[in-house]
Amino acid sequence: MSAEAGPPGDLRPREVATLLEALPYIRDFHGRTVVIKYGGAAMSDPGLREDFARDVVLLKYVGMIPVVVHGGGPDITRYMERLGMKVEFVEGLRVSDEETVEVAKMVLVGKQNKDIVLRIGRHGQAAIGLCGDDGSLFRVRKAVVGDRDLGFVGDIERVDVGVLNHVAADYIPVIASVGADGEGYSYNVNADTAAGAVAEALRAHKVVFLTDVEGWLAEPPDPATLISETSAEELDTALGTVAGGMRPKLEACRHAVRGGVSSAHIVDGRVAHSLLLELFTDVGIGTKVCP
Repeated sequence: MSAEAGPPGDLRPREVATLLEALPYIRDFHGRTVVIKYGGAAMSDPGLREDFARDVVLLKYVGMIPVVVHGGGPDITRYMERLGMKVEFVEGLRVSDEETVEVAKMVLVGKQNKDIVLRIGRHGQAAIGLCGDDGSLFRVRKAVVGDRDLGFVGDIERVDVGVLNHVAADYIPVIASVGADGEGYSYNVNADTAAGAVAEALRAHKVVFLTDVEGWLAEPPDPATLISETSAEELDTALGTVAGGMRPKLEACRHAVRGGVSSAHIVDGRVAHSLLLELFTDVGIGTKVCP
C-alpha cells in the first residue's frame, strides 16, 4: 500500500464533504418524483450511457421516484438519411409526415427504449419501457407553429398518471416520446415537451433536461453567458429571442413550473454524473427555472 492511499476504506476529506453535502438533499427528496429528459451526448456516448443508468438507479435506491422520458433525434435523423428521407426542423421541432413517424417509432420504441431499459436493469433496478401509445399514456393533438403545418407532430393534451403511478411503484418508467390522438393516429412528440407534460401531470418535485450545452446561454455558443437561474416570468419576455433546440426546452420548463413543479433544470449531459451534481450539490450546474 502506498503512503498516500491511507488505510483501507479511508475517505479523503473532499470525498467526505461531498457525501455530507448530498445528505440533506437525499433526505429532502426522499419519496419525491423527479422526471429526467434523457438525450444528446448522454445517450450516445458509451461511457455516459453507463453513468446515466447508474445515476438513475442510485436515485431509486435512495428513495426517489425517477421517471425517464427519452428522445433520440440524432438516431432518427441518421435512419431517415439512410432511407433518403427529407429532414426538416422548425423551431426545434421535426417536421413529420406518416413515414417520419414510422421511422421515429421504430427507432425510439423498438430500439432505444429497450436499450435504456436493459442498461438500467444491468445496474440493479428493474425498468419498464413505455411509449405514449401504451395504456393511452399520452393523448395528443396536432401541433402548429405559427403558420407552419408540421404534419404529424403532437402536443400533449393529457397524461394518464394512473398508468405511470402504477408502473413507478415498483419499476423505473422509461418513456419514448410518441403518442396518439383520439382517432388512433400516431404523432411524433418532442421529448422536451413530453418530459415537461409528464412532470406537470405527476406534480413532480423536479424535472431535469440533459442537453449538449452548459445550459441556457444568453449569447450562444459562449459558455461565459450561462444564465444560472431564471423565472417563468422572465422567460415570457426572453423566449421571443430563443431559437433552435433550446426553445422547446425552455418552453417545457416554463410550462412545468407554472403547472406545479417546484423547479426545472437544464444541465450539460456531456458532463459525467451531471444529474447527480445538479440534484445533490449546493452549487449545481446548468440553468434552473423557478415559478
